[in-house]
Amino acid sequence: MDAVLADLSQQLGRALGARGLTLATAESCTGGWVAEVVTDTAGSSGWFERGFITYSNQAKADMLGVRTDTLARFGAVSEETAREMAAGAITNSGADWAISITGIAGPGGGSSVKPVGTVCFGWCRRGGTPGSETRCFSGARRDVRQQAVVHAIEGLLQRLGE
Repeated sequence: MDAVLADLSQQLGRALGARGLTLATAESCTGGWVAEVVTDTAGSSGWFERGFITYSNQAKADMLGVRTDTLARFGAVSEETAREMAAGAITNSGADWAISITGIAGPGGGSSVKPVGTVCFGWCRRGGTPGSETRCFSGARRDVRQQAVVHAIEGLLQRLGE
């Protein structure tokens, strides 16, 4: 595993562990990469609860409760969908925090409105309101996906006050 990702995972584990909190992930374009990164960290069973890989719209609806209306109106790659994914990960797990990622990693699939590299993120704490943001990353498919994993973990660390 990349040293940057390993370091971020260890930081996240310390931050969650110190607070007695757990994490769930809801991933689309990253295909479970956040879950892989955190479970590569020794001791992650104490703070990683579960991961959802919801690549299709149907999976987002079935597993996370993303509304079909949200998907139809805003698309799978939208902050609205990312927020519902994060909230759904909380609802369908025992976790205290959730990260969600949905985007267009490329090389195809982009548009003028949502170019390749567009990734939407959601973060939600149990009992809280999901927050979200959109970033546009550059590079090849793997580069976009890796930057998304880094941003998702850094975003949660910021929310935890690290």
